[in-house]
Amino acid sequence: MKKILLSLVAVLMITSGTDAQHGKVTDRIIELGTTDNQAMRHLDVISNRFGGRLIGSDAYENAAEWCASEFRKWGMEVIMDEAGTVPVGFNRGPWFGRMLSDNGMVLHFATPSFTSGTKGVQRGHVLLEPKSKEEFERMKGALKGAWVLIGGKNNGWPIDWSESADSARALIMVYNDSVAKINREIMRENMMNRTSPPKELHPLKEEPALFYREMCEAGILGVIQSSEVPIRALYDRKNLDKMTFETLPTVCDIKLDEDQYEVIAEMARERQYFLLEFDIRNHFKPGPVKYHNVIGVIRGSKYPNEYVMLGGHLDAFDVATGGVDDGSGLSPTMEVARLIMAAGGKPERTILACLWAGEEFGLLGSKHWVESNMEKLPNISNYFNRDGGPTPITGITVPEAMYDDFEKICKPLNSINPDFPFTLKKRTDAPRPRPSTAGGSDHAHFAMNGVPTLRFDESDVKGYNFNYGEIWHTERDTYDKSIAEYQEHTSVVTAVIVYSLANLDHLLSRKDLYEEK
Repeated sequence: MKKILLSLVAVLMITSGTDAQHGKVTDRIIELGTTDNQAMRHLDVISNRFGGRLIGSDAYENAAEWCASEFRKWGMEVIMDEAGTVPVGFNRGPWFGRMLSDNGMVLHFATPSFTSGTKGVQRGHVLLEPKSKEEFERMKGALKGAWVLIGGKNNGWPIDWSESADSARALIMVYNDSVAKINREIMRENMMNRTSPPKELHPLKEEPALFYREMCEAGILGVIQSSEVPIRALYDRKNLDKMTFETLPTVCDIKLDEDQYEVIAEMARERQYFLLEFDIRNHFKPGPVKYHNVIGVIRGSKYPNEYVMLGGHLDAFDVATGGVDDGSGLSPTMEVARLIMAAGGKPERTILACLWAGEEFGLLGSKHWVESNMEKLPNISNYFNRDGGPTPITGITVPEAMYDDFEKICKPLNSINPDFPFTLKKRTDAPRPRPSTAGGSDHAHFAMNGVPTLRFDESDVKGYNFNYGEIWHTERDTYDKSIAEYQEHTSVVTAVIVYSLANLDHLLSRKDLYEEK
């Protein structure tokens, strides 16, 4: 009996000593995070040294290598996880445009990625796009060397030049030709019967760049579409997978400030003579070009095959610099890793800091990791994803089965910064069905496979008027739109929670996480 008691005392002393050590690390994380936080330094490098980071670009590859080197510098293991390839690469250079006329102006525009640039500085006259075959035939000679104004509103995507798009346009042409024939008869009748009220003409079907293929063959310099501001510019999603270096797009696809578009369209309708001049440096490179997830590993000392994961995506659209989407997720992820390592953290469970590739192209990197690591999924305590902007963490809502664990874990959080009180809530609604389709961000494929993906509550506590919607996927997605004190606080809170979860003597319960099937 005495030996048993001595053994129990020894276990309690070891456990108490371990808890005390982890408590010291937590205190050190808070101290470093509030006095020497480097979240914005990571963001500065990612956004302003590398800029927009499309997979397939030199900027993405360079940023991935830098992030990996930082993880190694902090003493972490690094996994460069090859997640896929794109058939050709794309690098964006500077762009410039202006209207040459008595009321000339510098043009405010952007182009989607993986679309053509100019061949140096190119000047050309302006035409409104043809809407019928008859109209095209009448103006096809004038299309050579022209910038063509097309209808519709920019939604970020370029004009689809695939075979399926050509087929769809061909059907609209046939319809419009038949309508045009009827309209000619109506116009003739109206002229013959001027004493009667004129009959209305039938509308043609509207389709931006209806004669796209024909206009390209006629020698246009590019198409120009009206765009709301801030300008959204994405990538050639529908054609990229089958793009080769021999079949690259050949004409520019320009999304122009809607106010300037209207000025130019009115001048074109009045048949005024003026020129537009563009210099657009969109450059390609032969592929296939590999892209990698960058995963920083802090190996667990007791449960190395169990995991707490956090992440954001490394890739970003290149019309801006990805300072918010998703620099606001990437930079705290890196700072969490740095704080834990700098504080001397030795977690019992492995921590994975994940910088995902190709989120903007369809969650490619995180999907690849999940599908390649199915055996690890039951051993993931939680995956924390950040991809909603630079607002600070203010709380978390958890199922009842996790509440006691989080109550213990969250105790130090209200000592960090009184401006950002943290509230732990117990979920009171019924468990939701497990997601069956991907969407949103890089947590999706984890959730679809039953992994906990608890997310933090966030809000613009100090009223900085942050609006993710006006930044998301637009030219305004830059470093200066991030909010330093929010980013720094988020990194400290996340580091404390992640480190504490990694030191529980059990994985988080999945009871009532998802609705049982």
